[in-house]
Amino acid sequence: MKILIVGGGAREHAIAWKLAGERGVTEVICAPGNPGIEKIARCLPVDGEPESLLAIATRESVDLTVVGPELPLSRGVVDLFAAQDRPIVGPTKAAAALESSKAFAKAFMERHNVPTARFRVCDSADAALRVIASGELGYPLVLKADGLAAGKGVVIAEDRESAESTVRMVMVDRHFGAAGERLVLEEFLVGEEASYFVLADGVDCMPLSSAQDHKRIFDDDRGANTGGMGAFAPTPLLTAAIEERVLTDIVRPVLEGMDREGCPFRGFLYVGLMLTSAGPKVVEFNARFGDPEAQVVLPRLDEDLSWLLGSAATGVLPSRPARFRPDPHVGVVLASAGYPESARSGDVITGIDEAASVPGALVFHAGTAKEDGRLVTAGGRVLTVVGRGASYREAIDVAYRAASHISFPGMQLRTDIGRKSLI
Repeated sequence: MKILIVGGGAREHAIAWKLAGERGVTEVICAPGNPGIEKIARCLPVDGEPESLLAIATRESVDLTVVGPELPLSRGVVDLFAAQDRPIVGPTKAAAALESSKAFAKAFMERHNVPTARFRVCDSADAALRVIASGELGYPLVLKADGLAAGKGVVIAEDRESAESTVRMVMVDRHFGAAGERLVLEEFLVGEEASYFVLADGVDCMPLSSAQDHKRIFDDDRGANTGGMGAFAPTPLLTAAIEERVLTDIVRPVLEGMDREGCPFRGFLYVGLMLTSAGPKVVEFNARFGDPEAQVVLPRLDEDLSWLLGSAATGVLPSRPARFRPDPHVGVVLASAGYPESARSGDVITGIDEAASVPGALVFHAGTAKEDGRLVTAGGRVLTVVGRGASYREAIDVAYRAASHISFPGMQLRTDIGRKSLI
């Protein structure tokens, strides 16, 4: 089987790493890939447009395509491939609206009685300011840009003044561009956050794994939101009983609702959860595998990912949970100077080989590039360093021991990734 992976981040590196060693996989191609991926797969430059990706799949006689990031999904790459009868794993443009439009997702959950926070959707700054003035959703208040904002389109306002300034920033100054044309205001949910993943075939799903992400840039969940500064899997917060509630109250109603509304969901579904005193509630959906969660979930998978992906694409997923190794994995993201507001590029990276040689460690590339024969930074999140161990403590120690070998000017990392697993 020849497999094409769409994307070029650490998530795609983790997918390529898993697929490259599997029986039955003859070749892995990645478009566009990155310097880490090119060591295990053939990387092809591409502009990311659906037509360009289809051209590669056709020219290379690819047997299966898997889409990593959200942008190609929102542009309809799956629809285009399906129209040409080319097997692909991922939701259609309509189904991917669960991620690409916060307003759509909230309205969908309301229609199908999926537990989530109370909300209001505002199409103008004046409408948002009226909701804020009413105080109906209380404080803190969560404000979300409706469209895709690379995981950074969420602001938590502690009071009316900060909420109003956020409205102006998003809807007037367009801090998040077109993603902020519409704003979703939500009540603030109290509890612990967790992530849950399934692989869906349009009708049914295979439960995968839980994980816990760390969104804020600084230790102790301080500072600005990012695309994720690290993760660990599984999370002890998601007990078997809670997992069953997530599947019964959230995942299955979502898949059934999408099917009834004419846009069956195929591919990875990420459910961002708040575990409240009233039970699990949805914070957000992603229509693809999470990043950095994929980097700590996929190395634990104890069966062939290629077989699971092929089953999802053809609608014949077995009705059982995926098989995973029990050992915990912890992933630490190394970010560039200025992230998340900006990303300095061109800084030389050293120590990756030493990090990868630490027993139990893996290094996945994200924002890296080759420049004059040297590896340099080329994005906000540069690398994910993953450690595995017999316990969470051991996995944490391995991850940070490996990360200590890597350096580049302005490197940022949190020092508390995985700490929540020890409490």
